[in-house]
Formats: sequence, C-alpha cells, structure tokens
Amino acid sequence: MPGKLTDTAIRGAKPREKAYKLTDGGGLYLEVAPSGGKWWRIKYRFAGKEKRLSLGVYPAVGLREARARLETMKETLRQGIDPGEQRKAQKAEAVVQGQTFEMVAREWHQKKLAAWTPKHAQQIIRRLENLAFPDLGSRSIAELGAPDFLAVLHKVEQQGHLETARRLAQICGQVTRYARLSGMVATDAASHLSEALSAKPVRHHASITDPQEIGALLRAIDDYPGDVSISFALKILPYVFVRSSELRGATWAEIDLDKAEWLIPAERMKMRRPHFVPLARQVVALLRALHNLTGNRELVFPGTASASRCISDMGLLNALRRMGYGRDEMTVHGFRSMASTRLNEMGYRPDVIEAQLAHAEKNSIRNAYNRAQYLPERRTMMQEWADYLDSLRAG
Repeated sequence: MPGKLTDTAIRGAKPREKAYKLTDGGGLYLEVAPSGGKWWRIKYRFAGKEKRLSLGVYPAVGLREARARLETMKETLRQGIDPGEQRKAQKAEAVVQGQTFEMVAREWHQKKLAAWTPKHAQQIIRRLENLAFPDLGSRSIAELGAPDFLAVLHKVEQQGHLETARRLAQICGQVTRYARLSGMVATDAASHLSEALSAKPVRHHASITDPQEIGALLRAIDDYPGDVSISFALKILPYVFVRSSELRGATWAEIDLDKAEWLIPAERMKMRRPHFVPLARQVVALLRALHNLTGNRELVFPGTASASRCISDMGLLNALRRMGYGRDEMTVHGFRSMASTRLNEMGYRPDVIEAQLAHAEKNSIRNAYNRAQYLPERRTMMQEWADYLDSLRAG
C-alpha cells in the first residue's frame, strides 16, 4: 500500500530549530535535521522491544527505494530475524573479511586533511556520508566491484545531480586507489568510473569582458549604496581578481599598505600555498579608506551580524543582482574571468597571468616557488590593469 508521503512534500520539507519527523506509514518515517539533512528511518518491534534503524539519506535513497527497503526489513522480521542485529553481523563479517569501505575512506580522508582547506574536507566527508556510506560503507572494500560503485553513482544521477555524481566518482576512485597502494586490495575497482556516467554539462561563470560593459559595471559598483564591507569588497575585487573566499576572509594582518603588498596564507588558498598579491595605488587608497572604518577589527570585511564573521559570497552576489546584473550576465567569480580574458587579449604573458590567478602549476617544483614567481612582471601588470580599469570607468 502506498504511504502518506510524496516526493514533492519531501523536497519541500524545510529544516526547523529541532529535528522533526515526516511519517510515511508502516514504521517508515523521514527525519529532517536542523542542518537540513533528511534521514530515512524505520521504527519496529522485536522481542517486545521498540527499535529504530537507518535506511539511508534522501535524496540518495528516494521514496520508492525507502519503501522497498522497508518491505525487505519486514520480510526479515517475518523470518524471526532482527534487522538491526543482522546489519551488525554483516558489518562484523565485513571487518573480518577485510576493512570496510567506510573504514578505508575515513582513513584516507584523515591522511588528506593537512592538504585540504577545512571547507573542502567537510564537503568530501559529507558526500561520502550522505551518498556512498549508506550503500557501501559496511561492505568489505575487497569485495566491491565497479558495478557496486556505479549503482550508487547512477542513483545520484537519476536525482538530477550530474556534477555531484562525477565528484563522488572521483572521491571513490581516490579511496580505492589508496586501498590498492596500501596493499588492502589487489585492484582499483573505482578507477575510471566517470567514463560510465552521463556527459558533464558545460558550465561557465557568467562574466563581462566587453570594455564598454566593464566600465558600466564599475560605475554601477561605485554607486552601490549598500553595506560598507560589501561596497568596498566589490570595488576592490576587480583590481585584485582573487577568489571570493580569499577576499572576503582577508585580515588586516595579511596586508602591508606601506609596501603595497597582500600575502594570503596557505591555509586560506584553494591550492594550499601562500599567494602574493601586489596592490595597485588605487587598491591601497581604497584599503586606507576602509581601514578608518574596520581597521580596529581583525577582518577587513566584517559582516553586519557579527564582526567576527566576514561578509558572505551571497551578499556580494545579491549586490550585483540589485545593480541589475542577472545570473547570466555576471557572477562574483566572473571578475577572475574578466581579468584573465582581457589581460590575455592585451598581450600579457599567460604564465604571468596564471601565476597571479594562483592557478596550479603543472610542474611541482615550479609550483612550490609560485609565490614569488614573475613578481616584477606581476607588479607592473597589476598597476597597469588598475589604470586600464580606471580608464574604462571614465568612459
């Protein structure tokens, strides 16, 4: 018999201050956590005791599959077997036969922490916990084959999350590669899984690159009447074209206005290496003006709700929208594309541009010294770029 829930109701369920349940029937319910996570659970009785068991995370486990898992568990109960104890026994057997996928994945994740930003590390483990562990976590990694991983990935694809499926495939591939190199398994079962997935959709960050339109955008930013931190961040971003997170999280301790230098520490960089940003005269002037307002705080761009937290990426994006720039016209990341496109067209050396964009250097030895690479040329380029932007602003 169909339950009470529908996919529409589940998708529309919003998190509340406390966790709450959406009941489907037959002991099956969806628990919505304050964080927004949605967990399938079953409530059942065995030997006179009430018990609960997790059936996976929505949307990785859809409504139809959750009901199918419920029926499987009911059949287990009819056979006089406790599903919870059965699951424990299966996990124990997997450990005896060899390490489980979850055990190996968490070990791999722990070893990678030093090379990742906290945000990236959290994204990785959440994808594993929400999408891979429910189906694969308790199984011996030595017994898993490519079809097991593909079954999970295709499920994610069917939910419409094509890019997430590709990211998860990469993660699983790295985990099984680590297992092979560590001698836990003989073959890398999750290698090249992306080849069996749907074609990756081409996604570009909308960016303005036409000189006249750049000038109009800069004038719109100058006229923006919103929050001080947002306003100054948008004024500075075109000149420095760093990533949004690198600008928003800037501290005054990183910036030397007298030397016109900004050194972003490795822990705040995507590539986990320090990045040097020469500051043009225009940027120094803006930062000195902002220092009069926020210089007594640690953050250069503190948020309005709390001085201990920086402005958000959404705050910058909303400001662009209020200026009249739609999602297909300009994004926060688009300032990097703007600089890259124009500087290449203006004849600057691609290696110098890439170094200032803090893109990864393919040569690992050169990559280690990237912080100071092409520094004299980068200083010149950044000042000439700032003067060029001012000329466009002036029309």
